[in-house]
Amino acid sequence: MTAITATSAPARSRTRTGLRQWVGLLYVLPAVALVTVFFVIPLGMTAWMSLNNWPLMGEHSFIGLDNYVAILRDTRFWNALKFTFYYTVIVTIAIFAVAFPLAIFIERPRPLTNLYRTAFFMPAVVGFASASLLWSWLLNVDSGLFSPAAYDLGLIAKKVNLLATFQPAFWSIIAMVVWKVAGFTMIILMTGLQSIPQDLQEAAVIDGAGPFARFRAITLPLMRRTLALALILSVAGSILAFDQFYIILRGGPRNQTLTAVYWIFNQSFVSFKLGYGAALSMVLLVILVALSLIQLWLLRKPEGLD
Repeated sequence: MTAITATSAPARSRTRTGLRQWVGLLYVLPAVALVTVFFVIPLGMTAWMSLNNWPLMGEHSFIGLDNYVAILRDTRFWNALKFTFYYTVIVTIAIFAVAFPLAIFIERPRPLTNLYRTAFFMPAVVGFASASLLWSWLLNVDSGLFSPAAYDLGLIAKKVNLLATFQPAFWSIIAMVVWKVAGFTMIILMTGLQSIPQDLQEAAVIDGAGPFARFRAITLPLMRRTLALALILSVAGSILAFDQFYIILRGGPRNQTLTAVYWIFNQSFVSFKLGYGAALSMVLLVILVALSLIQLWLLRKPEGLD
């Protein structure tokens, strides 16, 4: 009897383990199905389309890598990509320059802290299309707010069209995106700041470390993962920028604010070159993945630092 009991115990253990595995699989199955339907299958279809001459109407035909060869000669795409990188660098620096001080300001409880957090975060709940429409009105030279208000207050001699030339238009877009996104980045950075043990800060103060020394030696190293998350989200969102440039500027003035996604949209849904647009999308995906991996590598956690 003892031998039979000892033999059946491992079998029951294996049965329970197998049951738990199947239960775990059932829990993750909805997520797997969503990822498969909305990411894996569309990605595969896009990769296949990129190898075809795929017009909006009519039969598609397999052309191999011809679309990718055409990309090498597409100067408009490379100019759009160059502008996209320029925009990404500027807007990412601007977002962090605003979000980090705000995160430090609202990290610790103080009077009206919850009100400040809500007010700073509120623009993040507005969709990019809605925010772009709002700022399109604010920037209007005749019926908007900024230029007419400055003129009425006597700050400028005449109304200025902020969207007529590149520099004012570009910096207007930067201001809109910072207003829209800084609150979201602020919340991410705030969680990173709150995860830093207060004992370390107090010990550094006792040792005579000033605010800048504590920020450099304690805050930044312990926030690497948080910074990596915020940076990847900011860079990815900036490289995929479309709404603000399409709604507010329409690629102008003189096509100087064409982004990579805007050009993909133009080729796919204006020129109806769906195969070529798919190839451009695949190239942009590879660039985005490469940049994300580089950021993760640069902000990797040093060995021995928990």
